Amino acid sequence: MQKITTAASHSLFHVAATRTLERAAQAQLPPHALMQRAGLAVARLALALCPHAQCIWIACGPGNNGGDGFEAALHLHQWGKHVVVTWTGLPAGRAALPPDAQTSQARALAAGVTMADQPPSEFDFCIDALLGIGASIDSDAIEKRPVNTLIAQWLGIMQASGEPTLAVDIPSGLNADTGQSTLTPSPATATATATESIAGHARITGASTTLSPYFQRFTLSLLTVKPGLFTASGRDCAGQVWFDDLGVDAAVAPTATLMGKDKISHRPKSAAPQSSHKGSFGDVAVLGGESTAHCHMAGAALLAARAALHAGAGRVFVALLGDAVISVDPQQPELMFRSPEALDFKSQVIVCGCGGGEAIKSVLAKVLSIATRLILDADALNSIAKDSSLQTLLTARSGRGYKTILTPHPLEAARLAGITAAAVQADRIAAACHLAERFQCTVVLKGSGTVIAAPGELPAINASGNSMLATAGTGDVLAGMVGAYLAAGLSTFEAACGAVFVHGDLADVWLRQRPGEVLTASALADLPRCD
Repeated sequence: MQKITTAASHSLFHVAATRTLERAAQAQLPPHALMQRAGLAVARLALALCPHAQCIWIACGPGNNGGDGFEAALHLHQWGKHVVVTWTGLPAGRAALPPDAQTSQARALAAGVTMADQPPSEFDFCIDALLGIGASIDSDAIEKRPVNTLIAQWLGIMQASGEPTLAVDIPSGLNADTGQSTLTPSPATATATATESIAGHARITGASTTLSPYFQRFTLSLLTVKPGLFTASGRDCAGQVWFDDLGVDAAVAPTATLMGKDKISHRPKSAAPQSSHKGSFGDVAVLGGESTAHCHMAGAALLAARAALHAGAGRVFVALLGDAVISVDPQQPELMFRSPEALDFKSQVIVCGCGGGEAIKSVLAKVLSIATRLILDADALNSIAKDSSLQTLLTARSGRGYKTILTPHPLEAARLAGITAAAVQADRIAAACHLAERFQCTVVLKGSGTVIAAPGELPAINASGNSMLATAGTGDVLAGMVGAYLAAGLSTFEAACGAVFVHGDLADVWLRQRPGEVLTASALADLPRCD
């Protein structure tokens, strides 16, 4: 068993691949052996996470996930813990639990594990064994199906209690492939839903109706590590993720990679030869920052430029659009200002679009046609999404041997793909891969669990980063960092992966070292990252 951290990368497997591996393992092992291993792993982790827990509530569902919960209850009971198990019962039309789960339930009952119709009035640790990787609930039908109603209520009680919760394999209601959640309330409704659930529980058990402000989440991913735990709603739902392969070697191909620090290729400047000079680290030119009588966006371009400089670029140029008259950045005088016409599109890495506004459209055709290494962000992406001729130029770049990286947020990705942002978020990996194939380039789909995709590459989900990055300008900083990494000679996929990971890692370090202090984009751009 191991804790998933940003230090190491991990192979990720969709549900179909996990099911294939599960069937192969079950064919080689004695009956019930895999569930016994899973239940023991859950019990061991529960004991390690909360060794002093007096009462452990385990909520079991109608499938094999519930069987894992029954098996864990058996071990915790035998180890002297007070365990209370609640079971949803079977949905309409189901005659019995799956065979292995039925065996685990019988073992727990025979051992004397306490079974109850309702959660205990007081508990200090709970285990979510309600739904597994193949189960989902239509949130609109919760009130129509008794089993679904219990699951929703019990999850609400877990959240409202504020006690540590361990999810077995996958948090209930979370899609293991995409990170979409059908049962976890949105931020706008979470408090109301949790309050309603705990109030209902209190009427039955006499428990406190106080809503805890903090909810500790843990997930033990079994057999394989699932991509949905690390993107979209996955990181919020899963919390701290642990993994146990249950002694089974992964004999199926992974569907994605969780990108850790071990996969970052960028070499720090301190490791460069002593004979290096500024030309050794490449040139980056930022094209954007439109200024008009009514709007001034030079700050976006300057953020990208500063980030490129601090990320290791040898020289950084800034070409502002519109009416801007800036000739020097007093806070970063190393930046060199040029007109757009003076840029060297053949030798410089071009970061195009940061704060570009409407003016970016006037230069995009030229940029797409002759820039050999190009990062497209923000307004450049929006302009391309509206113009089929620009889309044609973008797609043609690959055939000419040019390197291209797109860095959209979900709405920009939706515009490029001709779909809604909700559709992008519904399957972030698929959306990133679609854009990468369509435009034959590397795509960085930003957000919680940023996805990096490129033709011929296994898609990667970034393991670093936190909500400190949810502020204006951090995307411009990332674009500049990607430019510096590409200027260092990396492939587009390596440059994107390296910059995305370090960008998130800087926010993680900030959160650890300066808790409670806001991280602004300008502070992020100025942080050292080369040594």
